[in-house]
Amino acid sequence: MARFLEVSGTLVAQEQAEVAAEVAGRIVATPVERGTLVAAGAILVRVAAEEVEAQAREANANVGQIRARLGQSAGQTFDVEQVPEVAAARASRDLAGADFDRVQMLYERKLVSKAEHDMRQSQAENAQRQYEVARNGAEQQRQALAGAEARLTMAQKAVSDATVRAPFGGVVAERVVSVGDFVTRGTKVATVMRVDPLRVELTVPAQFISAVATGRPVTLQVDAYPGQTFTGRVRYVSPDVRADSRALVVEAVVPNTKGLLKPGLFVTARIEQGQPTPGVLVPASAVRTAAGTSRVFVVVDDHVEERIVTMGQAVGARVEVTSGVAASDVVVVGDLARLSDGVPVVSQ
Repeated sequence: MARFLEVSGTLVAQEQAEVAAEVAGRIVATPVERGTLVAAGAILVRVAAEEVEAQAREANANVGQIRARLGQSAGQTFDVEQVPEVAAARASRDLAGADFDRVQMLYERKLVSKAEHDMRQSQAENAQRQYEVARNGAEQQRQALAGAEARLTMAQKAVSDATVRAPFGGVVAERVVSVGDFVTRGTKVATVMRVDPLRVELTVPAQFISAVATGRPVTLQVDAYPGQTFTGRVRYVSPDVRADSRALVVEAVVPNTKGLLKPGLFVTARIEQGQPTPGVLVPASAVRTAAGTSRVFVVVDDHVEERIVTMGQAVGARVEVTSGVAASDVVVVGDLARLSDGVPVVSQ
């Protein structure tokens, strides 16, 4: 017979998010209500976006202005030598250098004066410094462009954040704002829960630790649906035992495609303990239980013998007896209240 561990627990949402506003502003739309089913990315509320959109346009204009100054288009790889100011300074430097080289040659032949030589040398050195200044200025503009692009990204994100969306598919458990409300960054606007599948947190006594493991099948029952069974599997077994209750927390995942199960419901569960093992079963009508003690009547020769038994788990209309009777014993079923130890048995 298959062995099961009977425990209890509570259903919990697979995911639950307290969704908050990312930007400050006035609520202009609330397309969902409590209980609305939403997909991941569905709109929960909208915040007025005029201000953040204006900030995004301003940031975009600043980026365009710096790019124009650098002579760089969107997506183009930055090359400092292609910056107009740097290119002009480089051309001036090259021209001044070439002039100085010619004057240097003439000066060595004593065809120009020292004053002319020194003037052209000074012009070449100044042109070199102007080129270096232009390169430094271009690098500074490049960093300014990076900062402007970062501000543009943030401004565009603020525009996107003006629309508050569901982080995952599920059901809206609560919407706490209405059109006209003013929210600030971090203000809670709605609660979204993922209810398919659900998690069930079970409490297992410490003595049964060896009977649970991840992947084991679990069957559940709830009072809301008498006689109906739901199935799942163990996903998590706590690595430690709670000191206060000496119990182990086990978590199982239960599909909920029809949405019948609700977070917070109390459940009774049976965790399969592994491979089936032999057991002795008797009809449930063969057991009489009074004051917490279970008894059966066994036919011995020509009379009945009352035996106190230890009960195991139920299997349909039969129950397991773990001690008190053997598999070969003949037990009495029926109106056990009329029987007592030693009553004779008459064959008919």
